[in-house]
Amino acid sequence: MTHLKIVHGDATQEEIAALVVALATRPVSTAKAPPKHENWRDPAQRMRKPLPVGQGAWRSSGLPR
Repeated sequence: MTHLKIVHGDATQEEIAALVVALATRPVSTAKAPPKHENWRDPAQRMRKPLPVGQGAWRSSGLPR
């Protein structure tokens, strides 16, 4: 539960009521989704992926991932 405390000045009951109504009716801000990362412009995407190591590595190096 949140509390409202006037720390400076003297407000009337009507001013406090108006403040409470204004705060209660304001829209709640939602977190914006991060912008979508476009891979086609990323230079790291043009770098070669590590080659597989071990038995059958030569075969799996030519297969799509």
